[in-house]
Amino acid sequence: MKIGIDARLWSQSGVGRYTRNLVSELQKIDKVNQYVLFMGSEDVGKFKVQSSKFKVVETDINWHSVKEQTQFPKILEKEKLDLVHFPYFSVPIFYNKPFVVTIHDLIINHFPTGKASTRNIIFYNFKRLGYKIALWQSIRKAKKIITVSNATKEEIKDHFKVNQDKIEVTYEGTDEINGQLTIDNGQWTKIEGGYFLYVGNAYPHKNLEGLIKAFSSLKKDSVKLVLVGRKDFFYKRLINNCKNKNIIFAGEVSDAELSSLYKNALALVSASLMEGFGLPVVEAMINKCLVVCSDIPSFREITNGHAIFFNPNNPDDIYEKLSYVKKNYSKLGEVRTVAYNESKKYSWEKMAKETLKIYLSANSR
Repeated sequence: MKIGIDARLWSQSGVGRYTRNLVSELQKIDKVNQYVLFMGSEDVGKFKVQSSKFKVVETDINWHSVKEQTQFPKILEKEKLDLVHFPYFSVPIFYNKPFVVTIHDLIINHFPTGKASTRNIIFYNFKRLGYKIALWQSIRKAKKIITVSNATKEEIKDHFKVNQDKIEVTYEGTDEINGQLTIDNGQWTKIEGGYFLYVGNAYPHKNLEGLIKAFSSLKKDSVKLVLVGRKDFFYKRLINNCKNKNIIFAGEVSDAELSSLYKNALALVSASLMEGFGLPVVEAMINKCLVVCSDIPSFREITNGHAIFFNPNNPDDIYEKLSYVKKNYSKLGEVRTVAYNESKKYSWEKMAKETLKIYLSANSR
């Protein structure tokens, strides 16, 4: 087979990380099929070709753009591909050759708010309509739909009336990284009173405002909250509105630094209202970091219940669970150990092998 992979989101978090790890593992395990990666010119130099079966086609076409609809299909068709994998739902509407698509979540269907956009509400609503059309088309036309949790599989099945045999679940992976925290000469290694850790972006469904409200009820002279994530428009807006000096915005950190942050934290905290998977939760588990998180289906699934759960819509409940962890941290070692053992089932290699099987299955349909 000659398989195309849309890698235009290569440098992004989330989908980008998923794509990078998938391609990395496919280079190791697949010695038979050929692959064509469609990447932006700024990312081509970041990809190390380790197999003669892989080649790169520079594709400077933004996702959710007019060019994506009019020019990208021509670029794909020129390569005479047997199958294309779109790791994100933004599939050109008029591309009619065989493809599989990864749907990470249906968050856009649940949070119709202009707070998630940098544009005015009219433009946002127009853009959101385009998203929904693209999502519906990609689900309808795909040979196979890949998703990252059973929770999202059920959402897709219920919302779009898709036969469950068309949907395949491949859990994302993670790796245990042993590293020492070196940022600013190690200023985070010893934070007086300890700290809770949040890792991710600041989009509205992440519910950081609710988390900050709950955290602010803790004693102000003791524990800190460290937020790790790219300081984009949404983070900057949050920073400008935050007056709590015990909240530390660390920005982006390296994988080794992040591992040290996990290992030294009282707990990872995620107050998300909805998630498709929740990679930071698994990263915390494999670094033996306690997880305190929203009681939502995806988190229940990926932790297998080995976490401390709260109602994300109730700041008082979030506060109570944070306070409980702060007071009883030394007694929660068994929860961390069991969660660590649970995390070993998540592997990028396993995900890639399962994805390859899906490629073969989709091509035979």
